[in-house]
Amino acid sequence: MLAIVTDVHYRMSLALIRDLGQAGVRVVTCEKECCRRSRSSPALGAFSRYTARHVWLPDEEYLDAIYDLCRREGMESGCKPALMPVGAATLALLAADRARFDEVCGLCIPTAAQLDLFNSKQQVAALAGSLSVPVPVCFTRREGEEDAAFVRRLPLPVVVKPVCGEKLGLSAAERYAVAHTAAQAAEAIGHFRALGGEEPIVQQYLTGAGLGCSVLAQGGEVLSAICHRRVREYPVSGGPSSCCRWEDRPALRQIAQDMVRATGYTGLAMFEFKEDAEGTPRLLEVNPRIWGTFPLTRVSRSGMPLLWCTLAWNAGNPTLAVPLPQPQPQRGGKMIFVASDLMAARGYLRQGRPGRALGAVADLINPFVRDGLFEWTDCAPALVYYRALFGRGK
Repeated sequence: MLAIVTDVHYRMSLALIRDLGQAGVRVVTCEKECCRRSRSSPALGAFSRYTARHVWLPDEEYLDAIYDLCRREGMESGCKPALMPVGAATLALLAADRARFDEVCGLCIPTAAQLDLFNSKQQVAALAGSLSVPVPVCFTRREGEEDAAFVRRLPLPVVVKPVCGEKLGLSAAERYAVAHTAAQAAEAIGHFRALGGEEPIVQQYLTGAGLGCSVLAQGGEVLSAICHRRVREYPVSGGPSSCCRWEDRPALRQIAQDMVRATGYTGLAMFEFKEDAEGTPRLLEVNPRIWGTFPLTRVSRSGMPLLWCTLAWNAGNPTLAVPLPQPQPQRGGKMIFVASDLMAARGYLRQGRPGRALGAVADLINPFVRDGLFEWTDCAPALVYYRALFGRGK
């Protein structure tokens, strides 16, 4: 099989490249030209030993350049490559131009309508309600109510978030704000309203642990799923996972299956939950794309990357279709991103939570805890990443 992986400056692209390369797939990576000049966002996947060839694409007309790359690779190999979009922006462009790309590659991605639905927190909450899926309590403004009156009746703390932070180009840590005072709530509401031009969502603040259920689906059926618990995050005030561990959560898998089936969803998605004070997981949002903790699919040996590639390959090459890889028992495990987790440890110390900080140090020296970035058999991408990271401070 032949696969083209896009947006390889994202560190989660490495798990995909490594899994495919080790399975014998010929991997071609591509990235925008601006990343060749960037010291802060290098194309990590270009340095992997499992990348057979890397191609730089022009910043302008990027989508057309991906199309031409697929066409050229297909002509040279006599088959359509499986196209694997890593970045959310690239995924959205491909979904909107699906008919054209079906001519030159195989895809296993959601439709534009499915993306819009799962990217909208309002639509996700409405779908969850129709399926009796627990969600956080939302607070709405009364007709004609001013901000000052609205925030005075909020049961603080609350979480304020835009309807779709993805479309606003916000990073994971920028897509919500926790307000502990009325002034903070008013500031957050005004901030997200100015960014998005619409009323933001205000929800109850949940005190429990963060959970995730990540799936690969085709035509409304989940073919592979992996669940995890968030152990630490950076920034510690609320950000992406710096450490997570595999968990077996059948109830979460069932929720994901119900929502996938209700929408006929195809592609990758991560369903994000948080436990309330009673320990009940409540659905926060859905990320219909590759997610930040995607390397846990490799740590747990879920086989999800190869299955995704095979589905895309078969879609583009029905006469050359190969059997789907058989699911293997997931072995569990814990994963860290070393740099983020060390910064998280410092953050927990500043918060007066030394136990959480010591946990990060213990995991750093534990040989059974895997790094989501560094691997001894493919260390060049991590070295490039750390060189860029340390260079930012100069």
